[in-house]
Amino acid sequence: MIRTSLIKFLLCLLFHLPLLAQDNNEDKIKKIEMNLNKATEAFSELHFDKSVEFSKKALIISFEIDDPLYIAQAYNSIGVVYDECSQTDKAIEFYEKALYYAKKVNNNKLNNWIYGNLGSVYYFNQIDVEKGIDFYKKALYYAEKEKDSMQIEFTRMNIASAYFSLNKFKIGEDYIKDIKAKILESGNDENKLSLYTLQGIYESTYNNPVEAEKNYFKALEIAKSNGYESMLINVYENMIRHYKKYKNKKLEDFYREKYNELKEKVYSEDKLENIDKTSVEIQLDEQRVQLEKIESESIKNRQKVKESKLVVIMFVVIVIILLLFLLVLYKNIKTRERLNDELRETNEKLKIAKEKAEEASQLKTQFVSTITHELRTPLYGVVGITNIIVDEHKELGSSPHLKSLKFSAKYLLSLVNDILQISKIEERKIVLENLIFNLPDEVSTIINSVEYIAEKNNNKLIVEIDTEIPEFLIGDKLRLSQIIMNLVSNALKFTKEGKVIVSCDLNRVEGTKHYIEFKVKDNGVGIAKENQEKIFEKFVQIERKEEDYQGTGLGLSIVSSLVELFGSKIHLESEENIGTTFSFIIPFEHDAEKSQEIINNIDVDLSEDNVYRILVVEDNKINQMVTKKIIQTNNMECTIVDDGYAALVALDREVFDIILMDINMPLINGFDTTKRIRERGIEIPVIALTAFDKHEVTDEAFNSGMNDVIVKPFEPSKLFQVIMNQIHKKKSDS
Repeated sequence: MIRTSLIKFLLCLLFHLPLLAQDNNEDKIKKIEMNLNKATEAFSELHFDKSVEFSKKALIISFEIDDPLYIAQAYNSIGVVYDECSQTDKAIEFYEKALYYAKKVNNNKLNNWIYGNLGSVYYFNQIDVEKGIDFYKKALYYAEKEKDSMQIEFTRMNIASAYFSLNKFKIGEDYIKDIKAKILESGNDENKLSLYTLQGIYESTYNNPVEAEKNYFKALEIAKSNGYESMLINVYENMIRHYKKYKNKKLEDFYREKYNELKEKVYSEDKLENIDKTSVEIQLDEQRVQLEKIESESIKNRQKVKESKLVVIMFVVIVIILLLFLLVLYKNIKTRERLNDELRETNEKLKIAKEKAEEASQLKTQFVSTITHELRTPLYGVVGITNIIVDEHKELGSSPHLKSLKFSAKYLLSLVNDILQISKIEERKIVLENLIFNLPDEVSTIINSVEYIAEKNNNKLIVEIDTEIPEFLIGDKLRLSQIIMNLVSNALKFTKEGKVIVSCDLNRVEGTKHYIEFKVKDNGVGIAKENQEKIFEKFVQIERKEEDYQGTGLGLSIVSSLVELFGSKIHLESEENIGTTFSFIIPFEHDAEKSQEIINNIDVDLSEDNVYRILVVEDNKINQMVTKKIIQTNNMECTIVDDGYAALVALDREVFDIILMDINMPLINGFDTTKRIRERGIEIPVIALTAFDKHEVTDEAFNSGMNDVIVKPFEPSKLFQVIMNQIHKKKSDS
């Protein structure tokens, strides 16, 4: 085996690589180069601990200016020292970091350098010689691409040496036979030394001891005259092996003594210990720089928010683009439905039609799920940043631009939810829940939310609730609210200077089932007979000549489907210019004992005086800013990391009370991150913050070890209710 001076030579190459940094970083670049120069000098003088220290300083400044070229050089410089001192695990770690950043810049010399060093560490330390040869060949590719004759010669000799170590001498000889004459004629001393050593190994192997010794002595002469101590160690090592093979005990012992003396001098324990300490410092400094970089980016983002008019215009444009995208989605869905209807009508191709319909349905489900996720993610940022602007700039509270932005975002969110609702209903994925509720309270909440529509059209809104209806009912109050909300808002839109009556009457009682009849009556424009069946179809709006009524045409379709889920049917009575009445009957359970049990289990008081520490794992910078603002507004401490791996590092260093985990992240998703957290025995509650529909991810979330799921966008109060519930639950369990 021959260990050439390739590593040392490559270290010097860093001063000839082209600069990629900007002019305003000129002073810092000079400091980086100065420290890398000092690292090289210290390395050449065998002061390895000082070499690592100078490289570390260069690395910190390189992170500050975010220059991947210099970061790669600094990491590689550190790896060289550890490689030279046979600390292979650390050497490989730093080489791989160098390679990660080198891939961000297109520099053949840099890639040749790092791949060559990786080849050496795997080969010279006998970790995996074949893998080392693969790295050498990659290094040779970049050397030939750069047309660097010196690097080509070095790399070919290293490949030959590696093949020699595998007893593949003929293959190794093929890599150096074409460069021998050139090296001996015009090569530098390092090249000649390496070549003589290789030839010594070759001649010794093929039983030519005299020729082998001639080559070894030539290598010794060059190493001694130039002070190449690390390479001299390697020559001694090969001569020991040579004399042992030919049973010359005296010369074997002589060169072994030389070998041990020189190795002790070059690789002292004090230097290795200092390097090991410096490794820990580098990792700490690297994390500090990364955190400072994140804080700096956060400050820049807050500065951009101050330019409120520009921000509003940008987000309005984004909302418009998303609306156009949503319209394309509508057309695609409608086209798919039409194609499915035509296929079902073709009886002779029933089997093929069924398969295509199922495939189309699955694609539509995936498409709807993906689009709603992609729309909810920016909507979370739009709504959140709008609230931040209002909070930080009170003078903009009455800005029509901000109001328009917030309205557009909420309007788009409602469209997204409607589409998702339709998709779920079609696939029968909605399951009615049994929750206790007070009917007058639910109706009152709905009336308050649509009051502005009534005021806009100068309508009178009347509520009539039968006093015979029990105080508490059990059923799906959310679906009921959706039905009534759609019907009331629809009635108010098509009524001007009139009245809308919402009535709830007890129709009959059967055991514990109380059948309630609901009616929404208006004296508005009415619906023509020929259109009364069409209005319950998806995406259908009856054409109006006098007024421009906005909407998607999904509301009544959702109402009809939800009423059917309750096992009922909606009825319509309408006459043009007289008015419209929608009615339906839904049974709800009334059980006094069960109601009281549910009430007793409701956690009413979620207030807390403690300040809790929350770890937010989120890759989207805008969503990071919004979530952090929400948490800090509620007097809680917040730490933000970009990905799952950074979360694991943060958990090793700090203690948190709760983790808010995004699901869709690069590198490692939220599910896998949570699994790794649980594998470490960490029991901190993990709450998923996701733009996916809750029913799509709930099972996988709980299987991975998550404790709850919240869908973005969300109300801050809902977030903190879930946070406090999880914290209280953990306290009660411990």
